Amino acid sequence: MTLLEGVVVRGAEERDLAYVIALNKAALPENYVPEFFENLLRNYGELFLVAEAGGRAVGYAMCRVEMGFSSKGFGIVRKGHVVSIAVDAAHRRAGIGTALMEEVMSRMRKSGLKECFLEVRVTNEPAVRLYEKLGFMVARRLPYYYSDGVDGYLMSHSLQG
Repeated sequence: MTLLEGVVVRGAEERDLAYVIALNKAALPENYVPEFFENLLRNYGELFLVAEAGGRAVGYAMCRVEMGFSSKGFGIVRKGHVVSIAVDAAHRRAGIGTALMEEVMSRMRKSGLKECFLEVRVTNEPAVRLYEKLGFMVARRLPYYYSDGVDGYLMSHSLQG
């Protein structure tokens, strides 16, 4: 799906994993073993996206489906969890992160998910602003959430309506 001039957001493929893993290591302090990425692609491929520009990947979003309490307090619901999202430093502030998030939330809605949530460092102000612009709300602060002791925010967004 083309969302921005010259940028295509598409489902990730196995051939994209080396790039996604390298970008995760370069862009984010939290990293995962390769098997984690492989598992998410295998089990939640419809929610694992890559942004491509000029024939090469420049960003990704990987998500999974979880069961959990509704943020509205109405029982257990199927939720989308944005596990990780990153955009190559040379392509930031061009709307790619927004395009990835909008597409993944659209796919979550089509899959019948009721809510979407993610964790973000309280110090990552650009990301927090992006998520708020997309309709996410801070549900709570997560003290010492990250391995370096930085707090996180749990942010959620209703996919209904």
